[in-house]
Amino acid sequence: MSDSGGESDRCYQEAVGRVRAALERARAAAVAEPTAATLATVGHDGWPAARTVLLKGLDASGAVFYTNRCSRKGQHLAENPRASLCLFWAPLGEQVELRGVTVAVSAAEADAYWAQRPRLSQLGAWASQQSQPLGSREELEERVARLERQYPGEIPRPPHWSGYRLVPSSIELWSAGDGRLHERERYELRPEGWTWLRLNP
Repeated sequence: MSDSGGESDRCYQEAVGRVRAALERARAAAVAEPTAATLATVGHDGWPAARTVLLKGLDASGAVFYTNRCSRKGQHLAENPRASLCLFWAPLGEQVELRGVTVAVSAAEADAYWAQRPRLSQLGAWASQQSQPLGSREELEERVARLERQYPGEIPRPPHWSGYRLVPSSIELWSAGDGRLHERERYELRPEGWTWLRLNP
C-alpha cells in the first residue's frame, strides 16, 4: 500500500515548519518588521506590481495578509489570483518565497483580526481610497476626523476591507553562502504531491 499521500503531507508540513522557524529566528534577532513581505501580483494588462504587506498568519492552510480590496493589489488579485510573497531578513542572510493562488479569508476571520487593529488603523481603512489619486493630505485628514465623529464607539469593518490567504504551490528557502554559493531549496507541489529539491545558487 502506497504512502505517497502521507509523504507529500509530511513534505509540505516540513516546508511550512521551516518558514515558521525562520520567522521566529527573525523575531529573536529583533529584525525590524520581521513579517514584512513583498507581494507580487499581475493584473489583466500583464504588468507586474510589487509592494510590501505584513504577514498576519502562516500555517498549513497558507499565508494571510489584509488589505483594501479596491486597491491595486485587490484589483489584480480579482483579475488573477496567482501571487508571490517574498520575505527577506538581511541580518540573518535568509529569504523565503511562497508562490500560489490567493483565496479570500472568511468574514469571521477578517472580523476577528479587524477587532485587534488600533483605532486609528481602523479609521484609516475607512478613510483611504487606496491606490486612487488624492488631492491633498488635508483631504485625507478631514475624512479621518469626520469618521472619528461618525464612530465614537466601535468601528465596523468596511465591506471593502478583508484578507487573502495565499495557498502555496511552491515554497523556496534561500540562505546566504560565501562567494555567493548560496543554499537554495524548493518544496514544490507536483501532480504526484509535494516534493523537495535543491537548486543551484
